[in-house]
Amino acid sequence: MPPDDPLYIRYHDEEWGVPVRDGTALFTLLCLEGQQAGLSWRTVLSRRDAYMELFHGFDPVHVARLTEADVDRLSADVRLIRHRGKIRAIVKNAGALIALEASGTPFATHLWSFVEGETLLGDGNRPHPAAMAAARSMSRDLSGRGFAFVGPTICYAFMQAAGLVMDHDQGCCRRSALLP
Repeated sequence: MPPDDPLYIRYHDEEWGVPVRDGTALFTLLCLEGQQAGLSWRTVLSRRDAYMELFHGFDPVHVARLTEADVDRLSADVRLIRHRGKIRAIVKNAGALIALEASGTPFATHLWSFVEGETLLGDGNRPHPAAMAAARSMSRDLSGRGFAFVGPTICYAFMQAAGLVMDHDQGCCRRSALLP
């Protein structure tokens, strides 16, 4: 992260690594992490407000109703990352989330089950081995349920961002602020 980028600094200081237990917020973050594939997180952050607006606040019911005509419209919107596969993935993921919850499992509960409901503590210097295994397991599970753009690398980045794994560096002030 560039040390002088206000957008990154605000994201790091206020959001990254804070445990998220709200299903819609987790859905939003998982979809945005998928948008990052092959790009910088800065690229996604700078477009996040447009994603929130154009994807109905990531309300899964509204997103799942988007049509191929909507995908065409969204793919042409310069405020988004105009990758049709990534845009379709958001719609597909909404449908997969709805199916998961229809089976009786809340999305947040399901995602946190990969870390047994507790944040895994990494040291911030290298990938946490248990979190890497959990990310691979999460990726396999979500892919099997019909989610897209949820490979192990995306799942690990999602886990870091959503506080399922604590990867702030040892000397980072946010680490001590977030630890119990």
